[in-house]
Amino acid sequence: MLTKKAKYALLALIYLAKHQNEGPVLIERLATEEKIPRKFLERILLDLKNVGILQSKKGKGGGYSLQESTDKIVIGDVIRLMDGTIAPVPCVSKTAYAKCKECNDEMSCAIRIVMKEVRDAIAGILDSTSLTDMLKMANNGKRASDYAI
Repeated sequence: MLTKKAKYALLALIYLAKHQNEGPVLIERLATEEKIPRKFLERILLDLKNVGILQSKKGKGGGYSLQESTDKIVIGDVIRLMDGTIAPVPCVSKTAYAKCKECNDEMSCAIRIVMKEVRDAIAGILDSTSLTDMLKMANNGKRASDYAI
């Protein structure tokens, strides 16, 4: 399940992308308009800045803005940054693998086999969807499956 941290990060990125021609956006404005708790948003924006997705400017006319272009911001990367692995169970994670304690044979475990397919499907969509794609989907009112992603 997508955590609030990841959801708020995506909301913030979408907001900043929609307002990128207006210059840096103040945290207070972003927090108020997107209904994100300010302190929580500050930590999220700092994480996004630390990996080079956002940039900030202090002082008059300051705030946060996108450093990367929207087509280079991959949704899967943002979710992994905020939430860690996207795998539904640890035994199918590519980045945080852990053997399940109750599993006797991973190779024949029906749960693992299905969850690997789930992970692959989720990763396939998230890793091939950019912020640009999300904005297009929202503007057209279409689902991701309506696009050849």
